[in-house]
Amino acid sequence: MNTYARLPVTFVRGEGAWLWDTEGKRYLDGLAGIAVNTLGHAHPRFTAALTEQIGKLIHCSNVYQMKGQELLADKLCGLTNMQEVFFCNSGCEANEAAIKLARMYGHQQGIEAPAIIVMEKAFHGRTLATLSATGNRKVQAGFEPLVSGFVRVPYNDLEAINLVAQHNSNVVAVLVEPIQGEGGIRTLDIAYLQQLRKICDQQNWLLMLDEVQCGIGRTGKWFAYQHAGIVPDVMTLAKGLGSGVPIGTCIAAGKASGLFKPGNHGSTFGGNPLACMAGLTTLNILEQDRLLAHAESLGHFIQHSLVTALQGVQGFKEVRGQGLMIGIELDRPCGELVKLALAQGLLINVTADSVIRLLPPLIMTQAEAQQLLDILCPLIKEFLQP
Repeated sequence: MNTYARLPVTFVRGEGAWLWDTEGKRYLDGLAGIAVNTLGHAHPRFTAALTEQIGKLIHCSNVYQMKGQELLADKLCGLTNMQEVFFCNSGCEANEAAIKLARMYGHQQGIEAPAIIVMEKAFHGRTLATLSATGNRKVQAGFEPLVSGFVRVPYNDLEAINLVAQHNSNVVAVLVEPIQGEGGIRTLDIAYLQQLRKICDQQNWLLMLDEVQCGIGRTGKWFAYQHAGIVPDVMTLAKGLGSGVPIGTCIAAGKASGLFKPGNHGSTFGGNPLACMAGLTTLNILEQDRLLAHAESLGHFIQHSLVTALQGVQGFKEVRGQGLMIGIELDRPCGELVKLALAQGLLINVTADSVIRLLPPLIMTQAEAQQLLDILCPLIKEFLQP
């Protein structure tokens, strides 16, 4: 089906932060498969672990116990200080599980029509429920009727949350991205997250954080919420957890744990041995190679360099983000920069029409980051020339 506006290039191999096309041309990967290839391409330890697992067992039904699944669940619970993990295959599946958890939680509170607060410009997936939770009319158009049960408020606006609390007794949860990726690399204030945690506790709501794009070390901590020193009731992960192998997780704590019982939810492929080996190996390499601290320092270097290079350029608005999740906002639509960068051997992305999005692999070196800047900054300046 014609569902993608594909760029005119085919990649045949990768190594580290680099990709090669069918013609042998080399490209610097500033996108990492949209925050997926955490360890870059063909990481030797990752490749060896998956090769060994493929030789043993790829799939096993969830009607049986799986040691790798248990090890990855234990690892995630230890890193998050949360208690339960459901494994699936993608971010939208993880968010579907979170939505179902919230509705079950609401019904157990005696609420017949549970509602979830969601944000303007949010993106939670393309299934009908996650599409309905998403705050982008362009991706919703044509798929009505949407799923009911969502109350939308502005991002980073606590007063709007409080107003809903006063007037809507059906609310049972808040679902929010600590950093909106598709929404333009917009970051929640730390104080907002801390106050949101308090409001959810006061109202007996679930605080559900979508870290599908910003989790797994990308911001310089394991999870973006850790910058605020809180713990959510539910968190969803996917993308970077498997370094390219499809995996998603919905993690629960406190009053959100213990809600699902056998038969309430499931997945044929979720948590299979190959995916769990990919997740466990990714986390172990991030830990062993201290890549979280590297993401923080390299992200600071890139952001500082961008501001230095672009400050005062007419049409440049700001650089924002955290760690290696970076947005460069211009005052005009800039989608054509994607093809211009591609022609010069650099992979980038534009989101929210006017925000250049950088999501490089966490193994990118400072020298490679400088190469990225040496290509991108002149391109932006030339694009913005009157």
